Amino acid sequence: MTVRYGIISTAQIVPRFVEGVRQSKEGEVTAIASRSIEKAEKMAGELSIPKAYGSYEALCQDEAVDVIYIATYNKGHYEAAKLALSYDKHVLLEKPFTLTTAEATELFELAQKKTLFLMEAQKAVFLPITQEVKALIAQKAIGKIQFVNSVTAYPNIEHLTWFHSLDSGGGLLHGSGSYPLHYLSYLFGDIEEYSGSANVSEGVDEQVNITVKFDSDLLANLFLTVKLDLPSKLTLYGEKGRIEIPDFWKAKRAMIYDNFGHEEEILTAFENEFTFEVDHVNTCIKNKQITSSIMTKERTIQTVNLVESFYKQWFR
Repeated sequence: MTVRYGIISTAQIVPRFVEGVRQSKEGEVTAIASRSIEKAEKMAGELSIPKAYGSYEALCQDEAVDVIYIATYNKGHYEAAKLALSYDKHVLLEKPFTLTTAEATELFELAQKKTLFLMEAQKAVFLPITQEVKALIAQKAIGKIQFVNSVTAYPNIEHLTWFHSLDSGGGLLHGSGSYPLHYLSYLFGDIEEYSGSANVSEGVDEQVNITVKFDSDLLANLFLTVKLDLPSKLTLYGEKGRIEIPDFWKAKRAMIYDNFGHEEEILTAFENEFTFEVDHVNTCIKNKQITSSIMTKERTIQTVNLVESFYKQWFR
C-alpha cells in the first residue's frame, strides 16, 4: 500500500519533508497547495510534484490524497488541520500543534469522531540516535540520570516574517519549545512541575529559560535563544558519566563520556531526518490507528498546555 501525501504550504521546510517522504518505504507526494497558485505551481515544478492547487480546500477535495502534511505559519495550523479532517483526510501537523489547549483537544476529538489519524510532527523522537539513547538510559549505561541540560539556539530568524507577531503564533517558545519538551517527555515520561522566564523584545519572547521536573524526580533545564549563536546540544548527566547529543532534533551522532575519562561515539547514518517519522505515520495509517503510540495525543496536549500557560504568564 502506498500512502499518498498532499502538502499544505510552500514553507522552507517543505523540500526536506518531500525528500523524506520519497525516501520512506511506502510514501509518495501527489499534490501541494498554497493560497497562491503561482507559489504552489513553482514549488510543484521544483520538486516534481504532480499537482498544484491555489487553495487548501481544493487539495483536501483531491481523492488521490490520503494524508495531509501541514506546515503553514503557526496560527494557521488549527484551521488547516480542521479543514483537512472535515474532508476525511489523515493529518500530520507541524509543531507547534496548535496555540491553545482547546484547539488541540478539539482536533483530536474530531479525528476520533471521524476515525482519522492525527499526529504532531516531531521528527526528533523517531531518529535512530534517539532510540539508541533511550536504550542506553534503560540499560543505565551512565547510571541513573540526575540532570538534563538543553541549549537550543536559532540565531537566524529573518526568514520568519511573522516571528515578532504573537497573534500569528510568533515567539521563541511557540517556534522551538516543543522540540526539547517532547524529546525529554519521550525519554523520561510526564512532566510533573515546570517554571520559566523569558526575555521579551519587539513583542515576543526571544530568550527563554525553563526548568522542568519529571515524575522520576529528574530535573531538566531548557535554554532557548535567537539572540546568541551557541552550539545547540542536549546533555544527559548520570551518576557514571554523561551523554551529549548535538543538534538533537536532526542528530546522527551522540557522545558518551564516563567519569574515568573514557569516551565513545555512537553514529547512525541517514540521508533525511524526516524519513523515520514518515515511515511511522505510514505504518499507523496502514494499521488503521488514529493516534501514534510515540507522539501520543496526551504528550501533544500536555505540551500545548504548558506552552500556553507560559504565554499567559509572560503576556498577561
